[in-house]
Amino acid sequence: MITLTPGAVTLAELATVYRDEAPVRLDRAARPGIERAAEAIAAAAAGAAPVYGVNTGFGKLASMRIAPKDTATLQRNLILSHCCGVGAPIPRAHARLMMALKLLSLGRGASGVRWALIELLEQMLERGVTPVIPAQGSVGASGDLAPLAHMTAVIIGAGEAEFGGETLPGAEALTKAGLAPIQLGPKEGLAFINGTQFSTAFALAGLFDGWRAAEAALVTSALSTDAIMGSTAPLQPEIHQLRGHPGQIEAAATLRALLDGSEIRESHREGDTRVQDPYCIRCQPQVTGAAMDVIRMAARTLEVEANAATDNPLVLVEAGLIVSGGNFHAEPVGFAADMIALALAEIGAIAQRRIALMVDPTLSHDLPPFLTPDPGLNSGYMIAEVTTAALMSENKHLAHPTVTDSTPTSANQEDHVSMAAHGARRLGQMVENLDRILGVELLCAAQGIEFRAPLATSAPLRAVLARLRADVAPLGEDRCLAPDIEAAARLVATGAIADATGLPLPGLAA
Repeated sequence: MITLTPGAVTLAELATVYRDEAPVRLDRAARPGIERAAEAIAAAAAGAAPVYGVNTGFGKLASMRIAPKDTATLQRNLILSHCCGVGAPIPRAHARLMMALKLLSLGRGASGVRWALIELLEQMLERGVTPVIPAQGSVGASGDLAPLAHMTAVIIGAGEAEFGGETLPGAEALTKAGLAPIQLGPKEGLAFINGTQFSTAFALAGLFDGWRAAEAALVTSALSTDAIMGSTAPLQPEIHQLRGHPGQIEAAATLRALLDGSEIRESHREGDTRVQDPYCIRCQPQVTGAAMDVIRMAARTLEVEANAATDNPLVLVEAGLIVSGGNFHAEPVGFAADMIALALAEIGAIAQRRIALMVDPTLSHDLPPFLTPDPGLNSGYMIAEVTTAALMSENKHLAHPTVTDSTPTSANQEDHVSMAAHGARRLGQMVENLDRILGVELLCAAQGIEFRAPLATSAPLRAVLARLRADVAPLGEDRCLAPDIEAAARLVATGAIADATGLPLPGLAA
């Protein structure tokens, strides 16, 4: 059980929620603030003054007054009418992270929901009741309305949820878990569906998985450098200190540590007729390091957003106000997702060029064509390289900004939106593509290094080769390479390749 403190949760805690599907609860110190805000909403509901979302309609219908006797119906109708998501259900891990993020937002004590709703959401996470949430339908402003409505529908006994390996009606899933639905009171439905938790959950997932790929890229690029007998002179620390970018400095230091002690490197320090390596070898710290810096910038934004109160209106208890604002607008998340997308695309672009270098006998410093011991009869990694070119190109297209693509909705009341939802959601596909590019680089670099025998690479990289060879045999005669690519990509995605080095690699928190 992880206890999350609203306003102070860390990326490390959120990564544990995402990767381990750990149950969570709010720090009980948040309860008094949550209850004071709920009392303020109850008082407003009993009063005569119009308060948006409490005794009025929503969006363009905000001028419509709602009678006190219709408050519960208003909130239920809000949830049901907004269950308009389409597409495949989102992954369970993303749905659970989304629920945890909603708890954190409500826990700031500015939303006006009752404590019983906090407890029900916690219990759903603990007992494994996961709402079925369609992937598409949010434009990332006025909150992630459709996906959050599907999440909230289960709380009121509607919608669908996964429980015990089955997809069940929401009420049935709650019953089987020993839980009961709750009728929403004033503003509570609005508090649940106004917010950026869908977009933020997907952006965080892209962040965590993308950083793991960035770590693996440092390892695979070190392997590639040794495979083509590249120079380590461009890793000289003074070069990178003179420029000053933290990611570049760290990437160069990591590459130096990974290659330290390589017999292959020592064998060509003297007498090598090549003056400079191609940019994909020489400029690795400048490219991958810059991508690391960009990912970390996005990480800071997403950590702030994970701790934010993002619904509307917000209850300012100390000021005695209930104020309509725009914290539901996911523009910060959209920018962060676009930044991560650019970084992922560039890590893959330079990795693909290293693969192309290794399979080309005119550039690979005497490696056999396409890294096969019997070229001509065998094609080796020829088409594996083509596959990485396709994945690289796909990621370039996916990296185009989404946050600039606003369109008016809801009768022009919501006339500028962030498009953060699909901007964040595309990161999952981009990371999968990148993992496969890096998986192919791992296969090619391992093959190239083995052709350098009896010269050996460094101890950390030998450990990486041993880990790979536990799952994938060297390539002799041609065989179907799709299973090898998937196996290598899994080693990248799970962090096994980075872990095999035994070295401390750069962390997400610089």
